[in-house]
Amino acid sequence: MDLINYLNTNYLTKQELLDLAKITERELLDYQQQNVMPKCSYKLALNYTSDSFFGEFKEQSKIEYYAKGYLSWIGIIKSVNDLKNMFNIFSQRYSEAITNLKNSGYNSNDEKVNSKLELHIKEEWGHFLNGIYGLCTKSGLPEDIAAKELAILQINEVLAFNESEMDLEKLAKAVNLLDASSSMFAPHERLKSSRHRLIDEVRRMYKLKS
Repeated sequence: MDLINYLNTNYLTKQELLDLAKITERELLDYQQQNVMPKCSYKLALNYTSDSFFGEFKEQSKIEYYAKGYLSWIGIIKSVNDLKNMFNIFSQRYSEAITNLKNSGYNSNDEKVNSKLELHIKEEWGHFLNGIYGLCTKSGLPEDIAAKELAILQINEVLAFNESEMDLEKLAKAVNLLDASSSMFAPHERLKSSRHRLIDEVRRMYKLKS
């Protein structure tokens, strides 16, 4: 039940997404097939068994869960004249998020957020469409994705130094950014997640404040 409670609290079922976005299931599938809309982040296969005065009842169902941020993404899809522009919108938002984060003091020497940012964004677009970032970021949208990726790069770069040479203030700032942009992850995923490894454990090991 912990998993179902987590999903129902933090995600929209496909039916909820359709109702709120005012689109049909066919339209959602069309958007996904045209590679402008992410797939679901979780899919549950449920088997129900009920026993009562009227006898035993069994039923099977599948439920898809989508990041809540995808509701606004569908709004953009519905507003554009050419769906081919959706990648450009994603790319512009991602690039602007990286620039804003750098201007706020976050940084990384990794070429994928510097000289190879354009290629990196194309790769991120693929992960976005597969629903991966709906699972591991709070909104599933470009701004949280960019923050998560830059924070991870900065954390790993700081951790690569000897402990006596680490900039703990910089480390804490990056950990807090990752915390702000990352999902909590489903209960069964948490010990394997980047949140556990790079937020919970790093704070514990280096006595960082949240």
